[in-house]
Amino acid sequence: MIEDEWWDATRERRLVVQRCPCGHVQHYPRELCTGCGGTSLTFADTSGHGTVDSFTAVHRAPSPDLEVPYTVARVRLAEGPIILTHLDGPGPWACDEPVRLGWRPLPDGRNLPVFTKEA
Repeated sequence: MIEDEWWDATRERRLVVQRCPCGHVQHYPRELCTGCGGTSLTFADTSGHGTVDSFTAVHRAPSPDLEVPYTVARVRLAEGPIILTHLDGPGPWACDEPVRLGWRPLPDGRNLPVFTKEA
């Protein structure tokens, strides 16, 4: 599956997006380019920089194993696509705030991309 390649990159702590020969860049991974419908997509590393587009603080966990509060955000990557992610570190957070990539280890060896305030 196409998303397996994306998750495999996280094992190496690489955040990748898909690029199409038409010039379109997209995230989440798909079989088709959302710009032209082409199928010649490749994965490319990102810079790890972005900007908070929108966010919300979660105070009531959907399951008992999640510690609250935590912040979920849409981050616009420097390359253009938007990723739904967690914001790590102390608030307060603000829209248009510059952020950088960090990683949260998962039990199976993959890593979850999270973002922190730009230093």
